[in-house]
Amino acid sequence: MSGPELVVVGAVGCFAGLSLGSLRNWIAGRNASSKAAGRAAGVPSPTAGSFMSPRNFMSPPSHLRRDMPTSQSVESRVSASAFLTKEVADFERAKGVSKELDTELFVQLLGKLMAQSKHLQNNPRLGIHPEEKRGVDIVLKDLEGLSTKKGGPLILEELEYVKGRSNLKITYPGTTSKTVAFIGSHMDVVPADPEGWDKDPFQLTVEGDRLYGRGSTDCLGHVALLTAFLKALAQARPKLKQSIIVLFIAAEEGGEKGIGVDMVVRNGKLDECKGGPVYWVDSADSQPCCGSAGAMSWSLKVSGRLFHSGFPHKGINSIELASEAMKVIQERFYDDFPQLPQEEAYQFATGSHMKPTQMECAKGSFNQICPVTTLHGDIRLSPFYEVEDVIKKVDEYVKDINDYIEDLPTRGPWSHFQLPEGTEVQANELSRGKVELKWLGDMDSFELYAGIAVKLDSEGHKALVQAHRETFGSVQPFSVNGSLPLVKMLQKSGFDIQLCGFGLMSVYHGVNEYCLLSDMQKAYQVLLRNICILESFVETVSLEDVN
Repeated sequence: MSGPELVVVGAVGCFAGLSLGSLRNWIAGRNASSKAAGRAAGVPSPTAGSFMSPRNFMSPPSHLRRDMPTSQSVESRVSASAFLTKEVADFERAKGVSKELDTELFVQLLGKLMAQSKHLQNNPRLGIHPEEKRGVDIVLKDLEGLSTKKGGPLILEELEYVKGRSNLKITYPGTTSKTVAFIGSHMDVVPADPEGWDKDPFQLTVEGDRLYGRGSTDCLGHVALLTAFLKALAQARPKLKQSIIVLFIAAEEGGEKGIGVDMVVRNGKLDECKGGPVYWVDSADSQPCCGSAGAMSWSLKVSGRLFHSGFPHKGINSIELASEAMKVIQERFYDDFPQLPQEEAYQFATGSHMKPTQMECAKGSFNQICPVTTLHGDIRLSPFYEVEDVIKKVDEYVKDINDYIEDLPTRGPWSHFQLPEGTEVQANELSRGKVELKWLGDMDSFELYAGIAVKLDSEGHKALVQAHRETFGSVQPFSVNGSLPLVKMLQKSGFDIQLCGFGLMSVYHGVNEYCLLSDMQKAYQVLLRNICILESFVETVSLEDVN
């Protein structure tokens, strides 16, 4: 790029001391002393009453949260005691199905998938694209003998919308239109650098209870688990009222569109899943997950005027302007998007938040006032707010800052964000600071990663909590401030999305990623109990309808 070279520095120093609570206490005194010092030096001061605190040009809080469905109202709370049936899971509902995971089969499957994980790495920004078909072929080969083509009960459908990047749908038919679906377990993995690992990330390493390798937790371990479960189901052939549907997807880690579950939905291949709960199996820590936050990335470019640091009144310090502008943006954000009672009810650790995470400054001499500073950061948005509202509001904040930039607080008597009249500037220089916001994504990409709050009163949620409690002896549903792609889109499309997973959050995308075999053994029992509980409920409801 042309112009000054950019160098990344930590953002903490520039924002030290800018706590929102303390600013109001000293801003009046600071401006009074700054004006007095400026008058003594002959620097023009604003006319009486012209100073505007950032608060003064704020729009009133708009309470942008949308009306919540009854199932997500503040009256609904995450509960460890939720249940669907008063009786414990009756395994006779899935008669003949093994109550224990075939660990030998599971480890073999995971090993085969892990051997392909080098080709399943996905990071489109780095030009790394996976071949999910390699993983799909492994599952197809293992289940082929139990497919309808071979006289078995399983309907196998490879769904490919981009060559080499397959999705795989597997159906175990029931006797009614009711369904239980397990989707979201994906064939792609995040890249791994072998030099940083103690193990080969692209081969399965078994050390006691630990199964090491890229994708063991996220998400090839879940693929192997569900494949082993389907095999046990197909071998026993229990007569179920509900069809069991599993969808292994492509393009989850890269967030690409037109390849994975979005295309499966668009082509109507999941329409029947609206007849029952849909479990997104890509969470962690063997607990029901009740919600996730949305993710929105942004950059804020702040331009000032380069000048000798001995004459600060003739320059515009972009670092100082970035600090003040960011403070105003954050303050207004928290006014418009405050923490909500629903977030506490869903046990989110925090409400929505907006913060800088990186900072770039134009590289120059220490005796030069920095002309360009760029902040990068993200917003983690509660599922009880809408993406389009945030974009509209934050754009307004930036517009107001530019319109009233001379009214922002400054750093001492010599700091200006608009130069005094008569200051000589060159044709390509600014006499007034400028703040420019760039969203690092479009509306579609932000909605792709929108947060979700699951329906707590659904049959699927109650069965999931009950199955975990019966398997582990206790249960602690939670919500996470991280983000999952596609889930809100599916919920808006009419699916009863529920979240669960059995890997380890502590090693997600990490070095020496692993899962625990004991966790996967328990996970198998959760899946079986979940189906049996739902089967009992369906029969109870049917009998009540008859009576």
